[in-house]
Amino acid sequence: MTAAPGRVFHGWWMVAGCLLVAVVGWSLGVFGMGVYIHALSEKRGFAIGLVSTAVTLSYLVTAVCLAGVGAAIVRFGPKRVIGAGAVVTALAVAGLAFCVEAWQLFAVFALLGAGRSCLSPTSISTTLSPWFERLQGRAVSIALLGASVGGIIATPLLLLGIDAFGIQTTFALAGVVSVAVLAPVVLFVFKTRPQDIGLLPDGAPHATGEARPPERVWSRRHAAATPQFLSVLAAFSIGMMVQIGFLSHHVSIISPVLGDTAASLAVSLAAAAAFGGRIVLARVADQVDLRLIAGGVLLVAGVSLGAMSFTSSYVGLLSTSIFYGLTTGALTTLSPIIVRREFGGASFGAVYGVAASIIAIATAFGPGLFGTLRDALGSYAPSLIMAAGLNFVAAVAIVIGGLKPLPDPIEA
Repeated sequence: MTAAPGRVFHGWWMVAGCLLVAVVGWSLGVFGMGVYIHALSEKRGFAIGLVSTAVTLSYLVTAVCLAGVGAAIVRFGPKRVIGAGAVVTALAVAGLAFCVEAWQLFAVFALLGAGRSCLSPTSISTTLSPWFERLQGRAVSIALLGASVGGIIATPLLLLGIDAFGIQTTFALAGVVSVAVLAPVVLFVFKTRPQDIGLLPDGAPHATGEARPPERVWSRRHAAATPQFLSVLAAFSIGMMVQIGFLSHHVSIISPVLGDTAASLAVSLAAAAAFGGRIVLARVADQVDLRLIAGGVLLVAGVSLGAMSFTSSYVGLLSTSIFYGLTTGALTTLSPIIVRREFGGASFGAVYGVAASIIAIATAFGPGLFGTLRDALGSYAPSLIMAAGLNFVAAVAIVIGGLKPLPDPIEA
C-alpha cells in the first residue's frame, strides 16, 4: 500500500492537479473579475456600479454553494465536482461577452459564482484531505500557489486578447483553454482516496506516529462565543471584503493613468509578490505568532491602499500595487491556519466551516461597495481611503482577539 520504489507518490500528482485547478479558478474567477468589470464597462457600456453589483452576486452564489461543495466531493469524488465546475466556469466566462441586458449580466455572473465554488480552496482542501496527514499543510500550500500563478498570467493575457481579438473571441478562448487544461487532470489524475489505488496517506508504508492524547473538541456554539473566533471572523471578513473589492477594480483603478498594458503589468507584479508572500509564510508559519503576522499583513495592506489613493504617478501606482500584492496571498491563507492552531484538528471542520461561510458572504460585498462609491463620488480615491481604514480596524481586531488565553471548550 505504498508508492513503488522510485515512483512519486500519487498524492503529489493530486497536488499538481489541484495547483492547475487553482490557476484556472483564480484566473477566471478572481483576477479575471477586474478585466470583466473594465471590459464590460468600456466595450459594452455597462455602468461600473452595475457590473460590480453583478460581481457581488457572483461571490454570494459562491458563498452559498461552498456549504455543499466539500460534502459533494466526499460523496461524488473530485472528478465530477471539479469537472462540472470547470465546464460551468468556462461557459459563464464565454457568455459574459454576449450580455447586452442587465438581467443577462446578473444571470451569467451567478453561473460563474456556482462554477467558481467548485474550483475554490474548499474544493482543493477537500480533494487533498484523504491523501495527506502529516504533510497536509505543505500539500495544500503548494496547491494554492496556483492562485498566484493565475494572478500573474490572467490579466495580461485577457487584456492582450481583448486588444487583439475582441471581447467575444477572447472570453470564448479563455473558456476553451481552461477546460482543455483541466480535462486531463480530471480524467486521468484525480482519484478519490489513496486506498482506492492501494496506497496510504503520505505514501506511508504503514501507520506511523505514536498515540497522542485526544484533542479538545469544540462545538460551534462554544467556539463562536470566544474572542479568538470572533476576532478571526471580524478581521478576515473585513480584510477579504477589501481584498476582493480591490482586486475586482484594480485594472479600472490604475488603467486610466497607466494604460491597459502597464496596468496588466502592475497586476501581474502584484500577483508575483503574492506568490512570494505565500512562500515566506509557508516557511515561517510554524515558528511565529500568526496573529501578529496577520496584524502586520493587514497593516501593510491598509498603508498600501491609503498611499494609492494619493498618488497618480506611474511609479506610485506600480509600487503600491506590488506592496499590496505582498499581502494578498498571506491573507487568504492565514485564517484557516489560525483556526486550526487555536481550536485543533478535531474541531477544525465544524469551527472553520462556519467562519468560512460568513467570511465568504462578507467578501461578496467588496466589489459592489467599491463600484458604488466610485459611481457616487466620481473617483476611486474615497473607496481606497475607506478600504485602508477598514484594514487598520481589522489589524487591531486580530491582535486584540488573541491577548487572552483560549478558555476550555466546556467553559467557553
